[in-house]
Amino acid sequence: MVDSRWRLQWLGAVFSAAAMVGCGGGSGSAPEVRETVYGTLRGVDDSAVTGTYAWKGVPFAKPPVGELRWQPPAAPAAWSGERDATRFGSACLQMGRIYGPGANNRFDNTIGETLGTPVGSEDCLTLNIWRPATSQDKLPVLLFLHGGSAISGYTADPVYDGASLARSANAVVVTANYRLDVLGYFQMPPLHAGTQPYTGNYALLDNVQALRFIQNNIASFGGNAGNVTLMGQSAGAINALALLVAPQAAGLFHKLVPVSGGISLATNLPPGSIPTLNPASRYTAQAGMLLAHLALADGLAPALADAQALVAGWPPAQVASYLRGKDARVVLQTVLKNGLTGSGPIPDGVVVPADPIAEMGASRYHKVPVLSGYTGEEGKLFAPFLALLGGKPGMKISDAERFVMMQNFNPDAPTTLTAGDILDASYLPVTAPGTGYNARTRLLGSVFIDPSRDNLLNTLRSQQSTVWSYQFNWAQQPAPWNDVYGAAHAFDLPFLFGNFGPSVFAKATNSTANQPGRLALSRAMMDTMRAFVHTGNPNNATVNQNWTPWPSRLVFDADQKAMRLSVQ
Repeated sequence: MVDSRWRLQWLGAVFSAAAMVGCGGGSGSAPEVRETVYGTLRGVDDSAVTGTYAWKGVPFAKPPVGELRWQPPAAPAAWSGERDATRFGSACLQMGRIYGPGANNRFDNTIGETLGTPVGSEDCLTLNIWRPATSQDKLPVLLFLHGGSAISGYTADPVYDGASLARSANAVVVTANYRLDVLGYFQMPPLHAGTQPYTGNYALLDNVQALRFIQNNIASFGGNAGNVTLMGQSAGAINALALLVAPQAAGLFHKLVPVSGGISLATNLPPGSIPTLNPASRYTAQAGMLLAHLALADGLAPALADAQALVAGWPPAQVASYLRGKDARVVLQTVLKNGLTGSGPIPDGVVVPADPIAEMGASRYHKVPVLSGYTGEEGKLFAPFLALLGGKPGMKISDAERFVMMQNFNPDAPTTLTAGDILDASYLPVTAPGTGYNARTRLLGSVFIDPSRDNLLNTLRSQQSTVWSYQFNWAQQPAPWNDVYGAAHAFDLPFLFGNFGPSVFAKATNSTANQPGRLALSRAMMDTMRAFVHTGNPNNATVNQNWTPWPSRLVFDADQKAMRLSVQ
């Protein structure tokens, strides 16, 4: 009897402590201190500035280094005492791009100085959490996966700061790193020594691990593990869509927000389309060529053909030892140097089915409400790809020159800068029918983004009614950036997150003149996110439109002074 009473008292104390943690701590506990199953975190009480509490750089897996490189993520080691959670964790290792972390894991001028060189770290599997500075619990949870062509990106990007969205949506916002490039997507079965079927979708397994962290820990931060929205943009959206058909993600999320993403093979699309998913055979070939090029660079064979023959005879243990022994920076440099670029989910039949669209069409997927988003001029961010249409790359300046140009631009001052300083003359004037930049980037979007969008949404709509879509048409940047970018791919992200501070495109985008309409439009988009994560339906009083499921689309737009919304 004594033992039973003691157990009841002990359980009562445990539940009481858990309740205090879940609602922001109790008497005598700081709201920025929370418990996870791995240990205690001390984050940031930013209630006076942003109205949120935040925890940054939280490990959700062991560092995937050494023998853990090219392995599924493992649960992080527990820690004792309070772990500092006030700073972002390192970006995952990547080759520098203007969408990357630069030398300091933050937005600064080193981004333009580190292009094409390795930045970040392999020790990168961390996530960040923001929640409103209230005592409310059972809040909806949103996990965001960044874009970057699956080869770049970082959660410390100021566009992805979750404070404004957490407060506006009254939700817990989480952003999580995942492995990139061939460190995250690599089809090399000899690396595998386990009993489970092999998959090279390490990045997707990282995403699953982040979702599992949420299931096991988010109640301590006031979140509801039974109401998780998975959101991603561009490559992050493709990952999110891959998880929609991945058995490993079953039950881990309950709503989906893919922004500017698709998951169609060439065989799913009309002839001439550019697919958003490549077959597993492409990644097998990429991995084999990378191994051969590494061996060639090490002088193990006199020519590439000899290197290919050599590595083809290596036993699995030798392949694994060799690859895991390489400096990861050298691996990524070899990928770039030899034109072996291209990453993304691998339809290997283990994590991602061989044909995800076919699975969706057969109702074999995680059926959840979907809010998709696309921009009206997606192709303008992919101007270099205009060469795929038989012309020249759209921009005549390098990324380094463009980065400096944007950093030095004053959006509120008169400028002599013109579209001709940035775009190739063959696409001028931008409004020329057929040959102008607007027409050619529209054509690019029509073969790259539109077919996968329609294929995805039409397939989902055949299986469920809860499929909504928006189109972002805002193009009020100061000239000449309104022509160069307009409603380009990714330009809806600052509006969704409510972040218009320093970032790659901020100076080229945000002027005092366009601020009233810009902020009003952002409010409508954030209220839409609030409605969706809470209810699974994006309609809300701010939008106040008869927004029906796909094929209808809500058009988000604004002029300089006010938002302009419509349903098409």
